[in-house]
Amino acid sequence: MTNNITTIKSSKGSLSWVNIVNAKGKEIDYLKRKYKFKELDLSDSYARQYAQRPKFHQRNDYFFLILQFPYYNKEKREIIAEEIDFFVTKDEVITVHKNNLQPIVSFFNECRKNEFISDQYLGGDNASLLYEIIIRLQFYTYPILDHISVDIQNIEKKIFAGEERQMVTEILYIKRNILNMRKIMEAHKNVMQKIIKENIKFFPMQKQLAYYDHIIEHSKDIWGIMEGQKDMIEALENTNTTLVSFKLNDIMKLLTIFSVIVFPLTLLAAIFGMNTVNGMPFIDTPNGFWAIIAIMLVGSFGMFIFFKKKKLL
Repeated sequence: MTNNITTIKSSKGSLSWVNIVNAKGKEIDYLKRKYKFKELDLSDSYARQYAQRPKFHQRNDYFFLILQFPYYNKEKREIIAEEIDFFVTKDEVITVHKNNLQPIVSFFNECRKNEFISDQYLGGDNASLLYEIIIRLQFYTYPILDHISVDIQNIEKKIFAGEERQMVTEILYIKRNILNMRKIMEAHKNVMQKIIKENIKFFPMQKQLAYYDHIIEHSKDIWGIMEGQKDMIEALENTNTTLVSFKLNDIMKLLTIFSVIVFPLTLLAAIFGMNTVNGMPFIDTPNGFWAIIAIMLVGSFGMFIFFKKKKLL
């Protein structure tokens, strides 16, 4: 047995919890030799492997379960999927993961260090222990959802405070995290329903049926929260896009009006810049230069008054 495999057992029952961290060749070989698990299930449990979706397979003397839960990477500001694999036999609950999900790390350490907690959760059956692990991991998702909701509220405030351009990137970050959360959690309800429907002899589901229904209800609640967040961030994105477009259009209109106002200056400057001396007005006039400047200013002022009356300025 390697250092990555830790086993705890209650003094009040026969149930053991085997916790495996970063399973590689030695850990997988240990599971293969001791429990005779199927090669297909073992290959899914390698630390370098990543399941594309949650799954549940019932075998003769055990069942194999893969669930995914969200993990927030603070450096990248990204929610990613952390996988946890379960091998459940009559007398063991075996968990295989990368040690990044704080609820299962804390729960295992509590059971290992505190005999009272160990007797409380490992003194019963495997269905009770599996429920406790899953429900703690589910509760772990609520603070992440709350953080997303706070981010959405902050984005809403900043959008209407005139920070539309800065919020474009922030909105994309939130949309990506909501999308990742949905991909992670969307199959939980179906997987748990499969477990409930299966008649597994060594897994006393009927005793814990109400508790597992509780897991399904939490899955529905989490999905409902994510649906609301998805609708909210999409509405804010549309609002932000409209405001940015409006401001850009306003800038383009202002630049267009400015170019029209200075058009008389450009036109007269071009005319009086032509190399035609004979017949050009104001050429021989002592104050001809100032007369031309006055005409330019009057033309520009006239255009300004015109746009002002049209309420375009």
